[in-house]
Amino acid sequence: MKVRVNWRGSSGVAIIDSDEVLIEDVQGALDLLATVQYNEGVNKLLLRKENVTEAFFDLSTRLAGEVLQKYVNYQVKLAIVGHYDGYASKSLKDFIYESNKGSQVFFLPSEEAALEALHTTG
Repeated sequence: MKVRVNWRGSSGVAIIDSDEVLIEDVQGALDLLATVQYNEGVNKLLLRKENVTEAFFDLSTRLAGEVLQKYVNYQVKLAIVGHYDGYASKSLKDFIYESNKGSQVFFLPSEEAALEALHTTG
């Protein structure tokens, strides 16, 4: 895993580059959060959809809710970059839509869109 930080003024976003699944469970998500906060000193993370287990996108597993609740509790903003139109689940589409309307978690198609969302949300 490599981490590079994109800065805009005092706003820093950790962009995580990895060929591995980094979030397979809640503990993995917390470990990632702690590592980035400790090593980089930022509370905004951008990672690729491929770095998150597919179980995350099956809302019946409750993994997405548990992980995102931890990130909200620790005041960490997260953007997951990828394409989501291949999912048939209406509840997942609604979840993504509602998340993108907020200021904490984003599911966006490009790194540029994710950086814009993370940097402009304080």
